Amino acid sequence: MTNMWSGQRTAPDSGSGLPQPNITMWGAPGSGKTTFLAALNIALLRQEGNWRVVGANGQSTSFLTEKTTALSRDKVFPEGTQGLDNYNWFLVGHERRRARWFRRSRAARALKIGINLLDPPGGAFGGNRGVAQQDLLRNLVQSRGVVFLFDPIRENEDGDAFEYFYGALAQLAEQVIARSEVTDGRLPHHLAVCITKFDDFKVLETAKRLRLLTTDPEDPFGFPRVANEDAKELFQHLCRVSASGNADMVLNAIGRFFREDRIRYFVTSSIGFYADPKRRIFDMDDYQNIVPTVSKPVDGQPSSDTRRNTEILIRGEVRPINVMEPMLWLGQRIPAP
Repeated sequence: MTNMWSGQRTAPDSGSGLPQPNITMWGAPGSGKTTFLAALNIALLRQEGNWRVVGANGQSTSFLTEKTTALSRDKVFPEGTQGLDNYNWFLVGHERRRARWFRRSRAARALKIGINLLDPPGGAFGGNRGVAQQDLLRNLVQSRGVVFLFDPIRENEDGDAFEYFYGALAQLAEQVIARSEVTDGRLPHHLAVCITKFDDFKVLETAKRLRLLTTDPEDPFGFPRVANEDAKELFQHLCRVSASGNADMVLNAIGRFFREDRIRYFVTSSIGFYADPKRRIFDMDDYQNIVPTVSKPVDGQPSSDTRRNTEILIRGEVRPINVMEPMLWLGQRIPAP
């Protein structure tokens, strides 16, 4: 499943009232793009700032409500998309301004960042060319911000991140670099690379072994984090355990096709870590926020694929880690039209 987000600071009304394409998201099927959307809404509602997601139409509002409810109340991961749908939201808030000692503080600037989600089923940028690929590529070409989800657990098992990443990247380069006046051979997009499933044992233990764990002093739960400046190092190590051995080419392709000053890495978790309801603090001996898998039939028949034959339930409260930061980073750096 490949999801395409698009968004920008709102331009003068062109008649439709909807945001124009500007931020795009993609990743391998099952990398958690729909869950990331629901987690973004939860993260914004839990933080003390003023950012919020507002639907641009009834369909988009219903989609966001449904996915957020599934994650936060029902404790289940949202189901993947089966058809081709397009959704629109606005990310509304105020840009934080820090006062300097020699200047008076200025009022925070209001921002209204449009977000469009073109959400087709999987395979659009894999080895097989899907019907939706032309629409996805057009959206990607028009964008100026990109969110790429890298799922280290899937990569360890399936090793297909390069296939889905480079399939889109090669066509994007053809459209933007080969057919435009770009002279440095790099794409003009800002790129947020999100290493997902930080809450998984393998990912957290890798970060711990590399001594990359830190905490936010303002976080009352004391959840571990990986600083953005250290996220690339974790990405490099996780690429080494790819099932196909090709994940390192994802990292190399990022460096070859995007400008270094427009790339930032984030270590994220859509559900966060478990915290005992009474103690409400992170415990390294009890942090898994999922319960043991529960068997379920597939089309009434058992399946040899254990991932299809099981359902993972969320154990405690959903407290996303580093999910809203990539979107805000991109939204505040993409120039207004």
